Amino acid sequence: MKNKLIFRMTTERLVALSFLGVILTGALLLTLPISSKTGDFTAFSDCLFTATSATCVTGLVVVDTFTHWSVFGQLVVLLLIQIGGLSFMTLITIFAIFTKKHISLKEMNILTQSAGNVRRDAVITLIKGIIFGTLIVEATGTLFLSFCLCPEVGAKGVYYAMFHSVSAFCNAGFDLMGFKGEFSSLTSYVDNVAVNSIIMVLIVVGGLGFFVWTDLIKCKFRFKKLEMHSKIVISTTAVLILFGAVCFFIFEYAHSLKDLPLGDKILASLFQSVTTSTAGFNTIDQSALSDSGKLTSVFLMITGGSPGSTAGGIKTTTLAVIIISTIAGASNHENSVIFKKKIAAESIKQAHTIATTYIIFAVVSTCLICAFEPHIPLSDILFEVASAIGTVGLTTGITPTLSEASKIVLMILMYAGRLGAMTLMLVLSERHSKVPLDRPSEKVIVG
Repeated sequence: MKNKLIFRMTTERLVALSFLGVILTGALLLTLPISSKTGDFTAFSDCLFTATSATCVTGLVVVDTFTHWSVFGQLVVLLLIQIGGLSFMTLITIFAIFTKKHISLKEMNILTQSAGNVRRDAVITLIKGIIFGTLIVEATGTLFLSFCLCPEVGAKGVYYAMFHSVSAFCNAGFDLMGFKGEFSSLTSYVDNVAVNSIIMVLIVVGGLGFFVWTDLIKCKFRFKKLEMHSKIVISTTAVLILFGAVCFFIFEYAHSLKDLPLGDKILASLFQSVTTSTAGFNTIDQSALSDSGKLTSVFLMITGGSPGSTAGGIKTTTLAVIIISTIAGASNHENSVIFKKKIAAESIKQAHTIATTYIIFAVVSTCLICAFEPHIPLSDILFEVASAIGTVGLTTGITPTLSEASKIVLMILMYAGRLGAMTLMLVLSERHSKVPLDRPSEKVIVG
């Protein structure tokens, strides 16, 4: 029985269970009186939601991070964000490296999956680079944000800077703006070029993916020498950011941006485009977005960041592969080609599977929450669902008002979004040996 259980404990299931274990541990720590500013126990449901959101680097909250949690509670949240961003298995590897523990072949397979399906022979080197790079980027972000926050609050600005630097790099979206009496993320910094720029750079760096940065450094930032994966990630990310910024500027010019001067309108549009790639910070009121702005946000949130990064969503490469294969199909071309290379048929199949899975999850979840919350507009619920499954964290403000049933749906979406569609399907499915059977084919009328 024990051997059978070990046999069935696949790589994907171990990764899924590691996240679940971190979430439950975090929730239990947050329930302790020391975690709240009032010194009282916090309802386990609120703690579980917060721990899920932090570990899945989302940012949706039912209680304000600054005003409700003590410094201990905030540090628990920050630790969950860091573990969720790097993945639990990455941290286990670093511990094994420092203690000179031998890493087995099975553990290596888990790490390969956890790091974004990179080559097995490169995974240890990559993970070392991930830890070192993460510390450098987050420390740099802390330094620059300290220059912006310390003049306002003194030495405490360093702590706030560190929290926001980690949260931005891990694309989590948790903030401590309660120290300004603000509960609406970075809205008070909508005209601050420095804060906006630092946060956006951290978000983009974290969202590109560790493999891309390794490739960039190896190729000395020469685009032509990059692998096809890196080229697709960088190109798609740039196009999506530009597309989103232009759309938000046009759609929100007379709505959520109407009271801002032209320069701030451009800055806010760019920030909104970047943050919807699964970051979760906001400089404009999301409830004030027009329907067109909300729909654009939903599209960008569902798309998310890139594989092997701290971001969620279907991923930029998935979107690019779907578009390229669709164009190839419409043009009656046999192969899907980009950057003078053919995309593997398996990648095309996986991309369509992932996108379909996300859409089904989003539609079913939207229907459920609409049934649970008939008083909330459909646009707000769809926005919330996309934010959860894309592990973004943006909200129109309805999260704390939701029923327990709706919060459970959101927690499942955040968990599924962090694991990824392919991992989730492999977790839920049984693996059977393939039978060499070729069945007769028949055409189906489509379109």
